[in-house]
Amino acid sequence: MVAFRVYFFFGLNAVRFLSIVSLILVFASSIFVMVKDIEAVNNFDAAKQNGTITSNDLVNCDYIENSTVPNQIGGVFWAVINRLLIIFQVIILVLSEVGWPAVFFDRFFPVLGPSFGLGALGIFQCLIGASVLSQRVDDFTLVAAFFLFSLGCLNMLLGLIFRESAKARRSITSWRSEAKSVLPTTTNLDRAASSSSSPSYVSSIYAEKQAAGPTEFGAMRNGSGKAGYGFGRQGEKAAGLKGFLISKPMESLPRYAPRPTSAPSTSSRAPSPVPQFQSSGTAL
Repeated sequence: MVAFRVYFFFGLNAVRFLSIVSLILVFASSIFVMVKDIEAVNNFDAAKQNGTITSNDLVNCDYIENSTVPNQIGGVFWAVINRLLIIFQVIILVLSEVGWPAVFFDRFFPVLGPSFGLGALGIFQCLIGASVLSQRVDDFTLVAAFFLFSLGCLNMLLGLIFRESAKARRSITSWRSEAKSVLPTTTNLDRAASSSSSPSYVSSIYAEKQAAGPTEFGAMRNGSGKAGYGFGRQGEKAAGLKGFLISKPMESLPRYAPRPTSAPSTSSRAPSPVPQFQSSGTAL
């Protein structure tokens, strides 16, 4: 059982490492694509002012050349917003994989917190990868998005298998706490302290008993200073001096005891006369 636990720990952490790497690659590719889009838009505006691009070219062009910006009203704005949102989502997912800050995710993003599994994380990764792959991008961005989409599918599969215990199985802090619970916690210093303190404790108790000397009727005083007589003869004497009477309980037979048998009748058998003797030894 311990071997499977070790395999799960290292396997889930390997997937987490690859997931973080894929998110970093998408983060870098998004910045790279956003810079290229802005440069393409600037070149497009410069060519339009110089008259290089005619009105027919503007109508027949769906996307600005060498960019992912659509040739429509507000196309540049929405293209930049798309990349900024992808970057923001990637940062949140990286923090979720690292597990910091856990309180922030428990309060604002519970599905990405430690109490949930990897299914929600995989869904977000697949959504980001699909949104990037749905556009025509360069090779670097294409590979990074496909890598992220593959890791998202793997995380969804792990979420279905391990459910909410996936993050607890791969947590380094829980692994250390469980390892500490298995190891003995008593050290040599603790043993020395306990061995040195036990004789002093026993000697102090013995000294208190010796200092408590006998009181009247041979009773011993306890730590509170009151005399304890118990249930013996000394206790009976002390109760008699104070005016208390201890009554003897009435003797009674239990319910399960058999009833006594009746004595034999005198009419059936007469008793034999008992001879009486005087002091001289003659019968009367």
